[in-house]
Amino acid sequence: MGESRDRLTREQRSRNMSKIRGKNTKPELLVRSLLHAKGYRYRLHGQSGAAKLPGRPDLVFAGRRKVIFVNGCFWHFHDCKVGQHAPAANAEFWEAKRTRTRERDALQREQLQAAGWQVLTVWECQLKDTPLLEDRLTAFLEA
Repeated sequence: MGESRDRLTREQRSRNMSKIRGKNTKPELLVRSLLHAKGYRYRLHGQSGAAKLPGRPDLVFAGRRKVIFVNGCFWHFHDCKVGQHAPAANAEFWEAKRTRTRERDALQREQLQAAGWQVLTVWECQLKDTPLLEDRLTAFLEA
């Protein structure tokens, strides 16, 4: 059964990948909801006035000069179990793609910090412990 799942045609894989969103994901909506309920207001996806911020952060707190990225563990190659899962099909492609994503994320973080922004990355796996997540978000925004 698992073998047939790994043997998708190019068209099937393309259809599956086209359904994956980069904005307004469930993890991002959860973080936004938690912060909004606590009274925080923010801009979305790196639009700060006319200038675009490097990496298009998911949440921008311009007055505080702080940004938050909400990253999927698999896509951004997190150190957790999900992030370290290596697809069997087309393994070299996925390894290279995810490595480039990790490198791009690091560069964008450096660019933001050099421009005077503080950056927090919230990983998808961290959403399971809501009280801890709320504490972490509040500590970052109030520091």
